[in-house]
Amino acid sequence: MRKPLDLQAFGLMLIVCASLGLQQVALKATTGDVSPVLLIAMRSGIAAVLVGLYMLALRLRSGMRLRFDAGDGNWKPGLLVGFLFTLEYLLLGEALRLTSAAHAVVFLYTAPVFAALILHVMVPAERMSPRQWVGILMAFAGVVAAFLGQRTGSDRAVADMLAGDLLALFAGAAWGLTTVVVRGSRLSRVPATQTLLYQLAAACLLLLLAAVLLDQMTFRPTAMVLANLGFQSVVVSFLAFLIWFWLLRRYVASRLGVLSFMTPLFGVLFGVWLLDEPMEPGFVVGAMLVLAGMTVVSTTGRPGWTGLAIRAGRARRHRPRG
Repeated sequence: MRKPLDLQAFGLMLIVCASLGLQQVALKATTGDVSPVLLIAMRSGIAAVLVGLYMLALRLRSGMRLRFDAGDGNWKPGLLVGFLFTLEYLLLGEALRLTSAAHAVVFLYTAPVFAALILHVMVPAERMSPRQWVGILMAFAGVVAAFLGQRTGSDRAVADMLAGDLLALFAGAAWGLTTVVVRGSRLSRVPATQTLLYQLAAACLLLLLAAVLLDQMTFRPTAMVLANLGFQSVVVSFLAFLIWFWLLRRYVASRLGVLSFMTPLFGVLFGVWLLDEPMEPGFVVGAMLVLAGMTVVSTTGRPGWTGLAIRAGRARRHRPRG
């Protein structure tokens, strides 16, 4: 039986959310020395190796035979979620070249709204309640307010920021669609580590190709760039994932899901604190509406974003299959 939240769970969630909120800020901070798309490709490759080694260690510890069954059909939706994961971070990487990290993290985390809308149309059992529709309208109003509130800087700067915000919003849509695919495919019955490995491996290969095609191959191995690469690979893409699913196995998942919405708040705060990013009043109002709307959508009705996370990360999925 899962436990209610305690000080340990809250402290670990703070670490996870702060790490995830810092990732966009760290990517933005090093854009002069390394292209975001290239850095994300590199971190995905390193993290894929770490996840693969972790899965191997679990199998060896449990005495299971090492094999890969290509005939199980899981690779087909695995390729799709890998492509969507790549698209999400390709859009995010380009967004960070144009807009602020604070803007990017808020628009990226509109993913629950997109997931809820798609499931409402595709799955009769996932119809949204009236209260969830209120949350959708709040989030939509917040997006509009955030877009309309950008009045500072030159016309070119405003246009670039709007384009970057739009790319980050599309990245959120790709993330939401990834959740829908996991929810409605064979991946809902496989270990979460296997799904993550599909995503990371695809992102490494496809984003490297995108970096070459888009001429985003800038890489100057400064101390900050190398530290950022280590942070993104080990902390964000590997350890934060393991901590999150360790918590899901032990604590009430719905409450963990609510705490996860600290992530965009950390992203905004880190952007202002570390990068001196300005906060336009219109964006602040819009961001608060977006976060409030996402909270309503994700904690009301059946199943919501939290429910999807629970179903996608059942404890049994962390036992590697023979």
